[in-house]
Amino acid sequence: MLGTQYIHGSPCWIDLGSPDTAAAADFYATVLGWEFRSAGPEAGGYGFFQQDGATVAALGPLTEEDARSAWTVYFQTTDADTSQMVTAAEGGRVRVRAMDVMDAGRMAALTDPAGAEFAVWQPGSVRGLDRTSSRNTLVWVELHTPDPEPALEFYRSLFEWRWAEMEAPGMTYRVISTAEGDQETASFGGAAELQDSGERPRWIPYIEVEDADTTADAVTVSGGRVLLPPADIPDVGRLAWFADPHGAEFAVLRPAPMG
Repeated sequence: MLGTQYIHGSPCWIDLGSPDTAAAADFYATVLGWEFRSAGPEAGGYGFFQQDGATVAALGPLTEEDARSAWTVYFQTTDADTSQMVTAAEGGRVRVRAMDVMDAGRMAALTDPAGAEFAVWQPGSVRGLDRTSSRNTLVWVELHTPDPEPALEFYRSLFEWRWAEMEAPGMTYRVISTAEGDQETASFGGAAELQDSGERPRWIPYIEVEDADTTADAVTVSGGRVLLPPADIPDVGRLAWFADPHGAEFAVLRPAPMG
């Protein structure tokens, strides 16, 4: 599971691009108890979802042409400019060139060769999220892509990731780890083959929750949609997939008890 000791290749931030940030803030306040705090007038409407004053995600208006509402996963990099160069050289696309975000850090918005969007973060004064792997915070990230092996080879060229195969119902799932440390302890996410030809490649953030069923009810009442009803996955926990009222997809997980 995720920690906050971010290293090269770690998921370190998530943010939501939305056509209506006020409505999005209300939805996630109801569903996950998050409070929205603006980053100030110079931030162009961007701000932070917080839990007891700790930043757990972020929210901003859509800025790219033809962009759809979606969550973006950021991975820490030692050099955002090098990451965008490698992305382009390995068949990906640079959507937003590396740029400084005040003194917080340097970021670039990228797309992998299969079409999954992500971003990289070179930390300055902000290393990443303040809190992960606890109730109503980011706990896992997952890549859904047509062919996981070449997709992961692309990310290995960027972050030197490792992965291990495990058999899951109807698929081979790949558990991804950073380059450093014990492989199991350093795992932070997974990769799965798209199950429907109509799906688009994407990264999905998982939020840890106390009760996936109660969360599903809150999503429905608040105008979102249940894409995958709560289900138990052996040795993993109880999970569900949702779309918020503007179509941004996310998942929740009540982890199985350890041991």
